[in-house]
Amino acid sequence: MEDKKDILWRVYLIYFFICLFGVVIIYKIFVIQFSEGDQWRAKSKNFSTKLFDIEAVRGNIYDDNGILLATSLPYYEVGIDVNTDAITKDIFYDNVDSLAYSFSKMFQDKSQKEYKKILVKARKDGDRWVTLQRGVSYTELQIIKKFPLIRKGRNKGGFTYIQTNKRERPFQNLAARTIGKYNDAGTGKSYGLEIAYNNYLQGESGQRLMQKIAGGVWKSINDENEIKLEDGADVVSTIDINIQDVAENSLMNCLEKHGADHGCLVLMEIKSGEIKAIANLTRNSKDSAMYVENLNYAVGVATVPGSTIKLASLIAVMEDYNVKLDEIVDIGDGTCFFSNKKVSDAEAPEKSRVSVLEIFEHSSNVGVSKLISRYYAKDPQKFIDRLCKMNLNSALNVSIPGEAIPYFKNTEDKTWSAISLPWISHGYESRITPLQILNFYSAVANNGKMMRPMFVKEIRRRGKTIKAFEPEVINSSICSQPTIDKAKIMMEGVVLYGTGRALKASNYQIAGKTGTAQMGIVNGKMTYQASFVGYFPADNPTYSCIVVVSAPSGDAYYGGAVAGPVFKDVADKVYSTSLEIHKEINAVQPKYAMKAPTVKNGSQLEIQNVLTALKVKNITNDKKAEWVLSSAIDSSSVRMSANKIEEELKSGIVPNLAGMTARDVLFLLENNNYMRVKLSGSGAVSKQSLNAGTIFTKGTQIELTLL
Repeated sequence: MEDKKDILWRVYLIYFFICLFGVVIIYKIFVIQFSEGDQWRAKSKNFSTKLFDIEAVRGNIYDDNGILLATSLPYYEVGIDVNTDAITKDIFYDNVDSLAYSFSKMFQDKSQKEYKKILVKARKDGDRWVTLQRGVSYTELQIIKKFPLIRKGRNKGGFTYIQTNKRERPFQNLAARTIGKYNDAGTGKSYGLEIAYNNYLQGESGQRLMQKIAGGVWKSINDENEIKLEDGADVVSTIDINIQDVAENSLMNCLEKHGADHGCLVLMEIKSGEIKAIANLTRNSKDSAMYVENLNYAVGVATVPGSTIKLASLIAVMEDYNVKLDEIVDIGDGTCFFSNKKVSDAEAPEKSRVSVLEIFEHSSNVGVSKLISRYYAKDPQKFIDRLCKMNLNSALNVSIPGEAIPYFKNTEDKTWSAISLPWISHGYESRITPLQILNFYSAVANNGKMMRPMFVKEIRRRGKTIKAFEPEVINSSICSQPTIDKAKIMMEGVVLYGTGRALKASNYQIAGKTGTAQMGIVNGKMTYQASFVGYFPADNPTYSCIVVVSAPSGDAYYGGAVAGPVFKDVADKVYSTSLEIHKEINAVQPKYAMKAPTVKNGSQLEIQNVLTALKVKNITNDKKAEWVLSSAIDSSSVRMSANKIEEELKSGIVPNLAGMTARDVLFLLENNNYMRVKLSGSGAVSKQSLNAGTIFTKGTQIELTLL
């Protein structure tokens, strides 16, 4: 009996504990279900689903004519859920071979067996997502959607894809550095228009609800769960891709021809400051025969300007001391010394006493250094101040990031010395970017008004302009109009008579300045920087351009020979395609318009007397010359240069008699018994029977045709 009671007691005790345990479980279920239900349901939801940011489609970048320069193209990661309820065992094995074959044939990266193995393994392992391809284009995606099994759709076929956007440039490397990149390949490196106008281009991201499935993979639940996004706006740049193409090809050919290290080119519209082309090429470190765009030299690198700064130096002295173009400077043999430091010209001069105009035309280092020292030696800070008033020491604050700050040494600088003034005056002890130099020359062409360089014209959204950028004036007048007029004459003279003669064009005139700067010794050899900066057409300045070529390795390194041809290639292209800068063939000139008359070559005294009486501006490079060659500088000015006809006759050399009157020819040739003259026609000499430069003997007959 006792044993029975003992057994029952134990059974009741066990039963009690079982009941108590059951009550606890029921209580906990009640608490979880009703009291803590919302909390746990939220946690469960957060664990299995999550909102992911969806990157907005980045806006496009266009050129000035609406041609696409940069755009975002959609690419996709495609996969399949082979274990979805709708895909039974029979359906899967009936389609797996053809599906594997379709992917293998299209992408040719794996065999049919390899694709099938991946799909079968995922089926056996219970994987709810298997990635089949990444970087699939939109066109490829449409084809994939028709593949076996996948064509059943998301629910019945288990097909899923995730879209990503990839930035593409249709013209590849054209203006690549200027167009730029945003967060280049995830590195965080950004540059060019892409980062400068990122606030407009990036748009506003949306969100997509995704579910975590087996293997920790996140899968989009459905397209309808996306939170609305706003795609980026479009940027319309000032770049003209057609001119850009010519600019880059011409610069590339130049760099390859001369074996240069790098170079840059910028073309600007003078009135507005719009940048129409900008090229920056440097030798590829991996392949020395190739050039690529990997640094914006035009905007981001300040170097010694060389002779291109001489325009600013002469403008300064003309503005401060009213120096005339015909003021004479003695340059001796083309060398001089400042505190035992030698300054020399590239070539020995033909004469020791030259005018300011000739100093600029032939880029005389000695002439500029002596002239600036003559006037500013007692107050060199006045010279620096004048350069600063012309904004040469200030950044342009362009929209593209990374602009280098120009540097002009101040007299309070610890490194200022007795040679600083002359050295700065002809292009050393200073730093300035090609774009900053170009902007200064553009201001001269624009009658003193300096504009801020523009890279973008407007922002558009769905074809409608939401923001327009207007031309911005930096300095309304860098100097007085009379000084501007002198500066233009000097720049036109460089191309007509000076170091830029190779740039003479038949249909229009170019004005500008060559530059050749010593950059230092590399591997025991002096390296140079060749440049040309100017504008065209000279009589109606519309475009300005600068070309800089660094470290040409050949024998040619002067600006006119190296950079000049590139400038002319671009100028020819622009002139031939820009109808607005061509003169109308049937344009009627007003009767009151004053133009410089056509002047024959002849006696300087007689020509000056006539021009003075007509109140026509005239400039001479040699006041003592008896005989001169005449040519129009512009529509209201005439230039005279010494004609060495008498020296040639005395040496027994036939001179060039073109443009001279019959009276002057007879006086020179027959009165001195050099040659007998036979004339036909009237007017000025147009043809001669004996070629200029040939040797003659006294008494020889020459036949001249006059028109």
